[in-house]
Amino acid sequence: MTVITCIDDLKQIYRRRAPRMFYDYCESGSWTEQTFRENTSDFDRIRLRQRVAVDMSGRSTATQMVGQDVAMPVALAPVGLTGMQHADGEIKAARAAEAFGVPFTLSTMSINSIEDVAGATSRPFWFQLYTMKDQGFVSSLIQRAKDAKCSALVITLDLQILGQRHRDLKNGLSAPPKLTLSTMANLATKWRWGAGMLGASRRHFGNIVGHVQGISDAADLGAWTAEQFDPTLDWDKIAKIREEWGGKVILKGIMEPEDAQMALQVGADAIVVSNHGGRQLDGALSSIRALPAILDAVGDKTEVHLDSGIRSGQDVLKAVAMGAKGTYIGRAFVYGLGAMGEQGVTRALEVIHREMDISMALCGRRRIDELGRDILKIPADFEGHWAK
Repeated sequence: MTVITCIDDLKQIYRRRAPRMFYDYCESGSWTEQTFRENTSDFDRIRLRQRVAVDMSGRSTATQMVGQDVAMPVALAPVGLTGMQHADGEIKAARAAEAFGVPFTLSTMSINSIEDVAGATSRPFWFQLYTMKDQGFVSSLIQRAKDAKCSALVITLDLQILGQRHRDLKNGLSAPPKLTLSTMANLATKWRWGAGMLGASRRHFGNIVGHVQGISDAADLGAWTAEQFDPTLDWDKIAKIREEWGGKVILKGIMEPEDAQMALQVGADAIVVSNHGGRQLDGALSSIRALPAILDAVGDKTEVHLDSGIRSGQDVLKAVAMGAKGTYIGRAFVYGLGAMGEQGVTRALEVIHREMDISMALCGRRRIDELGRDILKIPADFEGHWAK
């Protein structure tokens, strides 16, 4: 039996067990994948300051994100197609998050629906909204999230136009998989995944199928989805969505100070510094490098969270010490899910928590509110010096 000591251990098992198209969907970025790579590698440039002869007893990683108690400053990010990584993947990830005491965010492009996840959990989760051209459908999603008692709406801002991801195009990514010769040959080697999918409650996008007129099969769904992302999304529309929702709103996809200040004007309860995991604008800064300028722009007027690149508890520690009030893991929990189902998501959370707790202690800190930039060594040129 494999001993799981780090997130990469889960990734290696996941790679063996998941169909190639879904592994590639998770483990890739747009165009040259520069931003995808630097999201993780830039964390390595930040070093930690070891302190000694400090009382390390009585430690706690507990804190709050948008007023919600969390066991550590980590939420499960919205990830499309999670139910294709493992049968009933969204349900299993949500259950693991609930048991651990961290938020789970359900993607609009999930396989299990809002109602599926609500029926399988006992605590409110967050719902991530993609804005679509079909305003009636958007309003119905918002109402369904209200009915499910979702405690926050996460509006993704950076997918008005879909970035090109070479591997998804080459693999013919779809849900469920299209049965080409290449796909069937690969699926034949993934018997564990296939056996699970035979008993899955859904294999299509559960938030869409049955809720949009004229969508009856994968071909209809693919064509509808491809043309539905709203290129006209602007701050006025975001303000209207916030008003329609009426609850906590988190705006995801902020990478520039000017956009962070606009998010304040529309009343965001939190903003997420995120480049969509390097899957949209290739060549953008990594999220961790963009974070300081965003923090300077908004001060303490709203919570700033960080998404993209988190693969360890030390990454969480560095982001929070730099000033983020919370972080999101996407690929890290998908590795666990694809490797071991619900147990794998739990293991991913355990690994990250342990790494964060021990590293925090070795930096001489016992609580989240004691963390600050003084435990970090940040290169002088970390944010970059750019010509005007």
